[in-house]
Amino acid sequence: MSLIVQKYGGTSVADLERIRNVADGVARSYDAGNNVVVVISAMAGTTDQLIEMATRISVAPAKRELDVLLATGEQTTAALLAITLNSMNYPAQSLMGHQAQVTTDRAFGNARIIDISTSRIENLVKSRNIVVIAGFQGVDPTGNITTLGRGGSDTSAVAIAAALKADMCEIYTDVDGIYTADPNVCPRARKLDRISYDEMLNMASLGAKVLQIRSVGFAKKYNVPVHVRSSFNLEEGTMVVNEDNGMESLMVTSITHDKNQARITLKKVPDQPGVAAKIFTPIADAGIIVDMIIQNTRAGGQTDLTFTVPEAEFDRAIEIEKKVAEKIGSEDVFGAKNIAKVSVIGVGMRNHSGVASIMFNTLAKENINISMISTSEIRISCIIEEKYTELAVQVLHTAFGLDAEE
Repeated sequence: MSLIVQKYGGTSVADLERIRNVADGVARSYDAGNNVVVVISAMAGTTDQLIEMATRISVAPAKRELDVLLATGEQTTAALLAITLNSMNYPAQSLMGHQAQVTTDRAFGNARIIDISTSRIENLVKSRNIVVIAGFQGVDPTGNITTLGRGGSDTSAVAIAAALKADMCEIYTDVDGIYTADPNVCPRARKLDRISYDEMLNMASLGAKVLQIRSVGFAKKYNVPVHVRSSFNLEEGTMVVNEDNGMESLMVTSITHDKNQARITLKKVPDQPGVAAKIFTPIADAGIIVDMIIQNTRAGGQTDLTFTVPEAEFDRAIEIEKKVAEKIGSEDVFGAKNIAKVSVIGVGMRNHSGVASIMFNTLAKENINISMISTSEIRISCIIEEKYTELAVQVLHTAFGLDAEE
């Protein structure tokens, strides 16, 4: 008998018909002799609707109260799924985050899990109950309801699986696995049978939206096997697992892209110790994430410094850096939103040379200019003009031998 944690996303529980479909899937696993714990998201669109209602009342609703409000989305679907399973004569009980004893810090809206006490869940499972847990939410040490941020139900599911030492965490979504590239951009993309935690972490951080990055981090830390699959068919999906030797036979596993990028440049910055700290500390204090950084040294003790931020943060970051530029004596601050980041990822890059050469030559043949480059042990990323994104993904996918057979 295996212990399976199943997570269902918002599109999987978008209406009562789909909730019944989820109940059928849960029942199949239960009937196969498994113990089943289900982590559920709110119905698709519900969280945005709740935020919209709150902001109609207040431009900046109190974060504590907003978390109380948003948690009701998952509470609704958890109860509806338990009711559905009970109507099918399956013993099911729903638990909210605080009832499942998911303890978090007090960062309302983006809380991090501190601990999960599993005694209540385990007692229900031992009695062969199907436990349905509201994802995305927890409780801080003083009893306040908290939420885990966008995609937080993925994190809930993997964290609960880790705490329970489950045999498998199944992430059910509206896609049937993880692909070598976005199939909407690259028609020749193919589904991967398996992928390593490190590759998935890079994909999640570089634009792939199949799994929330914090959930992959949990899976890697606690060695939780994750099976990403569709809630609309019975096909096998993609396993996210520990790296093995066979994974290194391929130089590149996937191509990702991210159009939600913006570039900011400070021109003629004094090339002195401490200046970089003055540039990036205010950005960090504002909670803006900086990704790629390039510094070009000029003659006369000056340098140009360019970095990227999420496109949604561009205007705020520009205003911050204009004030910084005045203080440090930089000549100008400017930027652009019409950029994209294209990346090649693969654990095999550790043992294969020539990946950068293939990538740069492939883009050059299509007259695609590269304005910024960053690398890691298993990833190379390039900033290009946004209008070339689809072309870049497609030609790189072909260049690295990832195209599906016709």
